[in-house]
Amino acid sequence: MAKKISSIIKLNIAAGKGTPAPPVGPALGQAGINMMEFLKKFNEQTAPQMGFKLPVEITVFEDRSYAFIVKQPLVSDLIKRAAGIEKGAANPLKDRAGALTKDKLREVAKAKMKDFNTEDEEMAMRIVAGTARSMGVKIED
Repeated sequence: MAKKISSIIKLNIAAGKGTPAPPVGPALGQAGINMMEFLKKFNEQTAPQMGFKLPVEITVFEDRSYAFIVKQPLVSDLIKRAAGIEKGAANPLKDRAGALTKDKLREVAKAKMKDFNTEDEEMAMRIVAGTARSMGVKIED
């Protein structure tokens, strides 16, 4: 018989650097999850992706057990790394933070493809391009 789900917690945590500090601690504490056990498992699993913020979906069951899924890094982090910039533009309508080539755009889209709701590479590239535009990153041909 399947366990009954109590809640689903969605967090963005730095890979390999999960700590009980907010927002992780309070979210896990309210759900009754053993925080240190979760953080140890999370940090071990995500150590190779150090430097990225990773979305995590934690499913908490009524008996206070849990299961978690670590998704691909945030699109904004992948764009920043591909464009070689520290952060996006403060005012993306006027300022430019950097530029991405179509090849780099395709690489980012392929890396994030599992988490998108499309199987079409061109659509995934359009999703990534929209995020880049909102960060002030120009897409070059």
